Amino acid sequence: MARALARGGMEGAHVISIETAREVLTPKRFEIIDYLRDGDAVDSVKSLADRLNRDHGQVSRDLGVLAEHGIIEYDTDGRAKQPKLAAEHLVVEPLV
Repeated sequence: MARALARGGMEGAHVISIETAREVLTPKRFEIIDYLRDGDAVDSVKSLADRLNRDHGQVSRDLGVLAEHGIIEYDTDGRAKQPKLAAEHLVVEPLV
C-alpha cells in the first residue's frame, strides 16, 4: 500500500493495519503524535513529557510502543533521545 501511495504522489507514508491501529493508537498516543506533528521540535523525552504535562515514564513507554510500530523514531544528541515522527503521513489500511 505504501508503494501505491508513493506512486500516487503521497511520499513518506507509513502504513499500519487496522488491527495495529486499534491496539496502538490510544488517545494519549494520538496526543503525542499530534504534538510531534504540530508542535515545536523537542530535544528529549522529558521535554516532551513536560510540554504534554504528563509523567515522563508514561510518555517514554508510549513512545516505545510507537517506535516499535515504526510511527516515531529518535534522533540522538549525546544521551538525549529526541522523538520525531518517522514519516510525514500515517495511513491505516482500509477494511476490505
